[in-house]
Amino acid sequence: MGFEPPQRLARTLGELTRDTTAAAWLERLPVLAAEAVARRSLEVERVIAPGGRSGLVLLVRRPDGSPATLKIAPPFAAPGLERAALAHWQGWGAARLLDVPNVETGAVRGAVPGDGGSAAETEDGALLLERLHPEMSLRSLPEAKALLEAAGTVRRLWVEPPAGHGFETVAGRTAAEAAQLRTSSDESLAPLVTAALAARDELCATSHEELLLHGAFRQGKVLAGDRTPWLAVGPEPVVGERAYDLARLVRDRVEDLVAASSGASSARRRVHRLADSLDLDRERLRGWTLFRAVESGSRALTAGRRQSAESLLEFAGWL
Repeated sequence: MGFEPPQRLARTLGELTRDTTAAAWLERLPVLAAEAVARRSLEVERVIAPGGRSGLVLLVRRPDGSPATLKIAPPFAAPGLERAALAHWQGWGAARLLDVPNVETGAVRGAVPGDGGSAAETEDGALLLERLHPEMSLRSLPEAKALLEAAGTVRRLWVEPPAGHGFETVAGRTAAEAAQLRTSSDESLAPLVTAALAARDELCATSHEELLLHGAFRQGKVLAGDRTPWLAVGPEPVVGERAYDLARLVRDRVEDLVAASSGASSARRRVHRLADSLDLDRERLRGWTLFRAVESGSRALTAGRRQSAESLLEFAGWL
């Protein structure tokens, strides 16, 4: 069968890498996917569409007939770091990694006998994961219930990172984003950009938490599972304070907030409720939410997604 990348993946990668890197990888993706499937002796059921924004996702069957999910991500999406985070969580709050290399023997822990599994398979940018239900994320629930389940899921992920880890820090990740924000030439955004940069600088200077975070946590990143009701997928792991990880969740369903007459007050109440439910400082969560919303809004403007940008920036202005 064909492994053409869904449009959402192609569009997102095009925005994130404005050179030929993404285009070249997308062109090779059908071949890469076929090789990853053959290497693991998998039977492909279908490509998930619209799918994720960081890789091609396939529903597959392993040689013993058990269901699984295969994700194939480009090198610049750092699939090795995603693998390391999932391996460290060991299925606690997140999808379970099915082909974890044993550091002592080089064998793949969890591999099906006779399926040809080896540590080399983990080096092709593909992740073999437990099968979840991609059609059912937390976005399918009423908002209040979704936020409650999201909070219960994300708290499980906040653990000490492994010794000698290679994950980037919140300060490092946001430094690059802040540098890009400073190049904004839109005078109308100047007050928001200034406030967001000031918040980021203060938060980085006063942070004392060093926990492993999901990095891109939101309702759409939490899928229904069988062994437990909800599990996170698609981490962009980073080490730092919990408030950073929760900030993206605060603005979920931002279009609904913007459309409501009580949007501004609802946004502020959401910050308070989420902070209180997870024992976080309200002002730190507000600050990170402001920075991440302004950064995302500015990036959306650059990419020509004006409607999305306007919603994000209006939301940021309420904070």
